[in-house]
Amino acid sequence: MINPKSELARRFWEEGRLDDCPIYDFHGHMHENDGCFMAAPEPEQMLRTLQAANVKSFIFSSHLALHSAEIREDANLPVVRKFGNPFHCYHGVQSFAVNPQRDIAEVEAAPDVYVGFKFLCDYFEVALEDPRHAPYWEYLNEKKLLALLHTWGGSRYNGADNVRAVAEKYPDVTIILGHSIHSHWDKAIKLAQDFPNIYLELTAVLDDDRGILERFANEVGSDRILFGTDLPWFSTHHAIGCILSAEMTDEDRHNIFHRNGERILARFPWAKDL
Repeated sequence: MINPKSELARRFWEEGRLDDCPIYDFHGHMHENDGCFMAAPEPEQMLRTLQAANVKSFIFSSHLALHSAEIREDANLPVVRKFGNPFHCYHGVQSFAVNPQRDIAEVEAAPDVYVGFKFLCDYFEVALEDPRHAPYWEYLNEKKLLALLHTWGGSRYNGADNVRAVAEKYPDVTIILGHSIHSHWDKAIKLAQDFPNIYLELTAVLDDDRGILERFANEVGSDRILFGTDLPWFSTHHAIGCILSAEMTDEDRHNIFHRNGERILARFPWAKDL
């Protein structure tokens, strides 16, 4: 059923995409992932989905770049170099074998590709605030870049307490809470209320308890929520539909779909071409 309260919902249903309401996706992946079936994980396949939904910006970190010590950023950078928009990257932090001097140099060498770093601490059992990560955080803070964090409720590595530790120390990093401390919604809301540089990101949130998105919008504000999908794990159109059917205004939806993304990415020269 089309949300009768939303003009955006009606127009999305009729037109399939809207030129005046593009999508900015801040949480994506790409390529194969060992042990998992991905229906359409390659950039050419993903591009068809992104174009169909009018996704203007898709910021990803390849599974291979995150997990393969041999392949690393060879799975990220060539995609952006080949296809350009909407693709840009987070440089993956491989906490099992950190090399901040090398990684920072790679980000510095490709400012048209990278927006910051992606931390996947649960997978490597190295906490966000671990001293091994300090050079990354110091660089991000100095350059005012983005950090996408995999976060999960109850984690010893990227739970609410770990996020608070880095947020207190690095106020100039735009910290994106991937999965929004999943299931520990009260703690995610409190973090966003306490730290203006923290944004709540919606991957997996939209597949869980009903009403959480509305709580985020009411208690934190729609200007602090970012659209994300984990594509190719989850469906872009499903996530769009969840937001269109939520109890919020179309102004809130515009904030989540594109206005917040436009504001955050405005610091990058390439964003004017999106």
